[in-house]
Amino acid sequence: MFRKFSAELLGTFWLVFGGCGSAVLAAAFPQVGIGFLGVALAFGLTVVTMAYAVGGISGGHFNPAVSVGLAVAGRFPVASLVPYIVAQVIGAVLAAAVLYVIASGTAGFTAGGFASNGYGDLSPGGYSLMAALVAEVVLTAFFLFVILGVTHGRAPVGFAPLAIGLTLTLIHLISIPVTNTSVNPARSTGVALFAETAALGQLWLFWIAPIVGAALGAVIWKVVGDDD
Repeated sequence: MFRKFSAELLGTFWLVFGGCGSAVLAAAFPQVGIGFLGVALAFGLTVVTMAYAVGGISGGHFNPAVSVGLAVAGRFPVASLVPYIVAQVIGAVLAAAVLYVIASGTAGFTAGGFASNGYGDLSPGGYSLMAALVAEVVLTAFFLFVILGVTHGRAPVGFAPLAIGLTLTLIHLISIPVTNTSVNPARSTGVALFAETAALGQLWLFWIAPIVGAALGAVIWKVVGDDD
């Protein structure tokens, strides 16, 4: 279990550090010019690289919602949920802390939103609580549906990390303007701790919505795609 715990911690660290780091360190500077597309791609690349690196050890969840969804689908033992979620949250918080140390090394630094998630005034596009809720539930449901599909025995072998990473990229392209894209409670928690906004007060949504969405995606997969 220690190896799996460590793999999940490191994988989630890389996801938060790479994805949120691209937003905090690169997208914040117009001269770099990566924009929403660059941030979305960064999140996808973190999953692709770590899924290949440690997926064979822990399964490569890097996300409490994914762990819950896989458990609902019968692909992951319920008894392992708490250790996995603890590892993922620790990895996310450590990544946010390291990112904060780096980002604060420039003159005039202010954390601001620090790549955190939000709705209403904290939404990049000013989207409502309802819009944020629906987006996070629907997108996480489809994320789980894709994960379950590409890791099924009938799917081509070796391509699952690419499909999952590209799906996460697509999800970010859709929802960065709405919530700054969570679909991952650990990712949301790590950066919210360092944001200079009311992100912590809205964090509840980015735990509930992704987990509900993941469970929904797993149920849909069991009806539509699971023929074992």
